[in-house]
Formats: sequence, structure tokens, C-alpha cells
Amino acid sequence: MKKFRVGVVGVGYIGAVHIEQLRRLGYTEVAALVEINDPKGKADALFVPKSYQDYKEMIDKENLECIHICTSNESHYEIADYALDKGLHVVCEKPLSISSQEAEKLVKKANEKGLINAVNYNYRYYPMAYQMREMINAGELGDVYTVHGGYLQDWLYLDTDYNWRLEPELSGDSRAFSDIGTHWLDLVQFTTGLKATELLADFATFHKNRKKPTKPIETFSGMALRPEDYKTVPINTEDYATVLFHFENGARGCCNISQVYAGRKNQLILSIAGSKCSLHWDSENSNSLWVGRREMMNGDLVKEPSILKPSTREISAYPGGHVEGFSESFKQNFEKIYRAIQAGKQKEGEYATFADGLKEMIFCEKVMQSAKERRWVTL
Repeated sequence: MKKFRVGVVGVGYIGAVHIEQLRRLGYTEVAALVEINDPKGKADALFVPKSYQDYKEMIDKENLECIHICTSNESHYEIADYALDKGLHVVCEKPLSISSQEAEKLVKKANEKGLINAVNYNYRYYPMAYQMREMINAGELGDVYTVHGGYLQDWLYLDTDYNWRLEPELSGDSRAFSDIGTHWLDLVQFTTGLKATELLADFATFHKNRKKPTKPIETFSGMALRPEDYKTVPINTEDYATVLFHFENGARGCCNISQVYAGRKNQLILSIAGSKCSLHWDSENSNSLWVGRREMMNGDLVKEPSILKPSTREISAYPGGHVEGFSESFKQNFEKIYRAIQAGKQKEGEYATFADGLKEMIFCEKVMQSAKERRWVTL
């Protein structure tokens, strides 16, 4: 198989994960990275041969075939747009942009140029989440009655917790739902195949003001911050969101999204109730899928490739008893994307495309509209 030259733009936490999982594919070479602060130091730490501060310079010089965009949200559009103009395939962290108008332009351009495009909704590729989809497609759940769950974190629990995602000019007008709620929403649509027809949203911001460090966080490593090391800033994005849904088949849905839920570090829960059984998956117990029934024993279906659906078996990297989770979900997603690049053909449904990213952007805007206007909104 051909080896692909890849560039990664933005190498914070998530960019480093992209690099690690790209290397596991075996047929991708991370040739260069872009980072504003200390690019060479980041490249040396990640064993990437070339580094740049300017993504345009990297794209123009490195003869790349694909780039991965892992920067703050407000820059996604301009980087993807430039890369597409230069004939590169693009993998973008979610959200695809900060507006549906920008996302629509990217979908149109990628399609016109015939380039592979993807958004990294990696939760699809946890094996037992994928198994939910395969069981539903096989008719084992029956008709979907209800979908509920949510995504809970505590990394912004304190008013001294601060990150660029709190700033609308960098992250967009929605924070909690756009950042993590869209992961839940994508998984619902991927597993059930259902489309929501209307929604009702409620937002809350519990920390109306937060204490923003006046210097880079690294400056304070190993020491406590003093009052003079902060400045108080107003917060205009949501800490919490609850959304009710009506689906096209008459099913009902509800999700709770929070970044201020003490003790939950990164928990996505998806529960789907049908006319034959119910399914429940918890990302904090990712290798187990609970199956609930009325007239027989309930139980956990534990990840063992030999007893899973054939397509689930294909995305299971390890034998039963060997945990697969976050990093493997990236690898399996990238595997699907680069197989499409090799084939030279976009594969709808195999991974989240720019078109899926556009749908998520439209959905986010409807959620924000509903929360603001305090009413049901039609999709």
C-alpha cells in the first residue's frame, strides 16, 4: 500500500493523539507539523522531522497528500479551505467550523474538487458502540421508542478552570453542546439512522464569571496561583445543556450535557429503547454493552470479537479481555478515511464527512436558537 505524507496543524493534546494513531496505521508518514508556540520543540518531542509556524508554508513546501486540522475552532474553515485549494485531502477535528455558512462552503469545495474529507467523530469506532449500530441494523432492537443519555465532564467545574473553549471568538457561540454534545448527537444518528425533526433546548451558565490566568498556564507549573495572577472575565457560553428531541419515526429523545459535573471526567452514555430490547453503552465501561429484555435475562455483552457482528469484528483490534477505547477509536476511524483516500473515492457512512459536519453545525444553531427563544424549533 502506498505511504501517505501527512501534516498535522495544531499539536496540543488532541493533535498529539492524531500523530500517535496515524503512526499505528503503518502506511502514513507524519512529515511535518504546525504549531504557533515553539514548533521545533513540539516536533522534537513528537519525533516529527519538520516544523512550521505557518500552515500555508507547510502545505506549500512539504508535498503532502492530507492534513489533519487540530486547532481552535475559529481557524478550521480557513485552514481547510486553503488545503482544499491546494488539492489536499482534509481530516478536521470537530466542529467543522463555527457557522453553517462556512461549513456549507467547505462541503461544496471538497465535492467540486473530488477530495476526501472527514470530521473526527471518533466515538463511532468504539467496538461496542459500533455493535449497537449493527444490532439495530439487523432488526434486533425492533422499532426505536426512545433515545437518551448524555456527555458529562468536570474539567471546567471550578471558576478557576480556564481554556480557550470558553471564548466565543475562538470556539463559537456554543461551548458544551458544540464541544461534546455533538459527539453524542453524531453517535445517535450513526447508530440509529434516525433524523430528528424538532427539538427543545435549555442552557445554563453556572459560572457567570471565571478567573482567567494572566500568564501562560505553564508559567505556574508546580506552584499555586495568587489572586494577582488572575483577571475576572465574563462567560457567555453554556456550562450545561439539556435537549429534548422528536425523531422522524415518532421516537423521543433527551440528552444532558455538562462540563461542570464533579467526578465525571469524560463520560458519554447512550441508551436506546426499542420494541424488542434495550441497549445501553457507557464510554467509561467501553468494552461492555448492556442488553435489556422483558421476558428473559438481562446481561452485558462483553467485547469478544468472535461473537460480535462481522463488521464489528473488523474494527476490533484485540482479542476479548483486552480493553479497546479512546486511542483505538481514532485509529479505526483513520483506517476508514485513508482506505478511502487510497481508493480515491469518498465513502459516505464509513466515517463522518464534511456533509455530516455541516449537519452538526445546523443542528447546533437550532439548539442555540431554541435555548435563546425558549421554544420548540423545527429542523
